[in-house]
Amino acid sequence: MKVTVVGAGAVGASCAEYIAIKDFASEVVLLDIKEGYAEGKAMDLMQTASLNGFDTKIVGSTNDYAKTAGSDVCVITSGIPRKPGMTREELIGINAGIVKTVSSSLIQHSPDTIIIVVSNPMDTMTYLVHQTTNIPKNRIIGMGGALDSARFKYRLAEALGCPISDVDGMVIGGHSDKGMVPLIDKATRNGVPVSEFIDDAKKDYVVQETKVGGATLTGLLGTSAWYAPGAAVSGLVQAIACDQKKMFPCSVLLDGEYGLNDLCIGVPVILGKNGIEKIVEISLTDAEKAKMQESAEGVKATNGLLS
Repeated sequence: MKVTVVGAGAVGASCAEYIAIKDFASEVVLLDIKEGYAEGKAMDLMQTASLNGFDTKIVGSTNDYAKTAGSDVCVITSGIPRKPGMTREELIGINAGIVKTVSSSLIQHSPDTIIIVVSNPMDTMTYLVHQTTNIPKNRIIGMGGALDSARFKYRLAEALGCPISDVDGMVIGGHSDKGMVPLIDKATRNGVPVSEFIDDAKKDYVVQETKVGGATLTGLLGTSAWYAPGAAVSGLVQAIACDQKKMFPCSVLLDGEYGLNDLCIGVPVILGKNGIEKIVEISLTDAEKAKMQESAEGVKATNGLLS
């Protein structure tokens, strides 16, 4: 299994690190436009191999896409990150051009690859890859929902005062502060609805803190987060590489599912060796359907900025 990560910044390097540590890939190629940067990050990471017990080979490259040839999975993290006060949507002008160039270059050298999009605004960047490439839709995946759901579970465990391994929950909808739809009424602690443990005020707190999870970290760090996004990507890549058939919420192109068409938005999917093996349509309440529709309208408005 060969994996390419484009963008050797904090998010990209974290992706490469977590993928390598899990030791399911034979090679990870880390690519960046900054001279020597990816090579340096790759060397630094390789010097942890004996300490962290992995045999994955990590290779750095300065904009040489020939080194990415034959990649089974390609991850696009490149683009400018958020600064405090910025929305993900404000990144569209610069990042659209970057993602379009990167995706076409990757496909030129790895025509059968599966692409995972991390660059923001993530739903719109995922849609852009669909619009500008000819690869099947099951091989284009937006990462956002996996990250948002991890943040949701963190906040749930915090509110419940329990180990995070006790909780399960999912976020669907757009990967934006206003567009996320944390499914609080479907969240559980060891199979028991969380409403058995926390009141409506705490549930509302969990939902709101989840939705602004990225903005909260950007305010604290001065830039976008990287550990959790890197871990989220590694989970998706491992599910594909190991044909795990695991369910993650991801941004995917919908064609009638959930009553939506011609947009990429977060819904649960089964991931395996073919990428998206199945889009899972779960039952939503009327309130959840309304929030999902509102989220879809926001994503379509951002997509409109591409033209």
